[in-house]
Amino acid sequence: MSATFRRRLQRGAASTAVAALVLAALTASQAPGAAEAAAARKQQPPPPADTPIDGGTTYYTDLPPLNSPVPPRGSHHTGSHPADSAGPAEAGLPATVLAAYKKAESALDGSDPGCRLPWQLLAGIGKVESGQARGGAVDAEGTTLQPILGPQLNGHGFARITDTDGGRYDGDVTHDRAVGPMQFIPSTWSQGGPDRTGWGADGNGDGKKDPNNVYDAALAAGRYLCAGGRDLSDQGDLDHAILGYNNSDAYLRTVLSWYGFYRHGTHEIPDGRGVLPERRREPRTAGDDRDTRTGGVPAGRGSGGTPDKDRRPGGSGTGSHKPGKGQHHPGKPGGTDHTPGGGTGTPTHEPTPTPKPPAEPRLTTLTRVGDKDLTATAGDEFTAAPTVRAEDAAGKPVAGAPVRFTLPASAGARFPGDRTTVTVTTGKDGLAAAPALRAGDKATTFTVRATAVDRTAPAVDFGATVKAKPTPKADTLTRTSDKPLTATAGKAFAEDAVEIKATYHGALAAGVPVTATMVTDDPDHPVENDKGPYFKDPGATGGDEDDPVRTLTGLTTDDEGLLKLPKIYTDSHAGTFLLRLTTADGAVLTVKLKVAPARS
Repeated sequence: MSATFRRRLQRGAASTAVAALVLAALTASQAPGAAEAAAARKQQPPPPADTPIDGGTTYYTDLPPLNSPVPPRGSHHTGSHPADSAGPAEAGLPATVLAAYKKAESALDGSDPGCRLPWQLLAGIGKVESGQARGGAVDAEGTTLQPILGPQLNGHGFARITDTDGGRYDGDVTHDRAVGPMQFIPSTWSQGGPDRTGWGADGNGDGKKDPNNVYDAALAAGRYLCAGGRDLSDQGDLDHAILGYNNSDAYLRTVLSWYGFYRHGTHEIPDGRGVLPERRREPRTAGDDRDTRTGGVPAGRGSGGTPDKDRRPGGSGTGSHKPGKGQHHPGKPGGTDHTPGGGTGTPTHEPTPTPKPPAEPRLTTLTRVGDKDLTATAGDEFTAAPTVRAEDAAGKPVAGAPVRFTLPASAGARFPGDRTTVTVTTGKDGLAAAPALRAGDKATTFTVRATAVDRTAPAVDFGATVKAKPTPKADTLTRTSDKPLTATAGKAFAEDAVEIKATYHGALAAGVPVTATMVTDDPDHPVENDKGPYFKDPGATGGDEDDPVRTLTGLTTDDEGLLKLPKIYTDSHAGTFLLRLTTADGAVLTVKLKVAPARS
């Protein structure tokens, strides 16, 4: 196997060896000019914010086979097909690479569940960017056995990005190169993420962020794809995320082709046994009539523009999967150096065309799951999620159908990311459940509507009720200090002189509304006093003391059940006055305020 593995790596050996030598020379001898290059790098501006993640560099343009990816007998299958017959070798994913994609999906599901990142999308990008880390050429920790480097980003056919990392990641001190299994450019890995801190991530928990490690690179790619509140179950968000990786229509179509292929089923294979792609997009040069939007081949052909008929075994055109002389024929003895067993030569017969898979079930009906309407308290999450089941005409579940859940904007309720619309794909059981739904701040009723995207099935409505949040209660009010409250006529009491504590059944009562009123000393019929201490009108401007207020409403205890009253002023009247504090539940506290005569 080792000889075969070495042959698989030959294609990229030259560029990686050069990069390794440059990096080793800089590290070992501190080559002359390195310091100057580093100083010059510091003066270089960061790349534009819209620079693609991979710098618009090369990528593999191979398309997946047309037959369904059914795994070999006895393999570990991760799709929905039975493992009872041999399938295309392209459906096999190296064990460590597959584990990295799934680990990234799990991490993003916990930190950003509204993104709905599928690991198969990472696999599609990983296939196109690096051939799944060159067929799984990684060690036990997930780090590539040799650097995977893209071409120099010198502006000749790709983006122009002068060195930003001093050769730390790519061994190049003049220009950046895309690095690692997911082909991040150094400036994007270390600078281009949120708050300019970089998209780099630590996916394997070793305390390092290494673009050459498939766990780190997969998590970083997932974070980028989910950025900006994207919901990757929505086709528009999905397309924008992929185009941000490499802004090319052909790239988008190629990634989506592999994404769809992997979603139909994959199987795990040993590291180093992955099928390597063969065709790459090449840089556009002066006088070259190739269209970079179609993968670096003449427009209308190749990865992005190949019609289905040209991809069938025996078809014509550059996108044909008919093996010819020197082409890669997975699993067939006597193939090229990409074929286990080695050797050269031309296949002796045409491959047998694969029968078309049966037609996908057609969604005709959306059925509501659960009879009860949705309820929540203002500001809280609804206790249940709107859920529907997609069915075909025979009443069987339909998997993989996109369902859109929509809220009226006026309802105040929102899905994660402050959204009023989300799209969810049905699972194997045909079920689609909306993500967590949070109620607005006011009591109201509204309708959540579920519709089948691009289908004529009738919509399903869910009634939703938001109840007002209960008013906090307090049965006791007490002062936090027993210090007498005194002031001189015409002056003010000390700042924050009156602080009270509210409790309910002995526990601190937060958020309790309290009313404060200056009252007469009639114990049976206390009414608002028109003389003595007062508050200033909270709505007055310029501190107008001619507008005294002797009743304040809208006061509320804090999270610890405490309330400090606003500053209390006095007029020319001296004597003992009463401040009465009350709650809606009948709690009452009367505080004495003593005002001494003004000095003559």
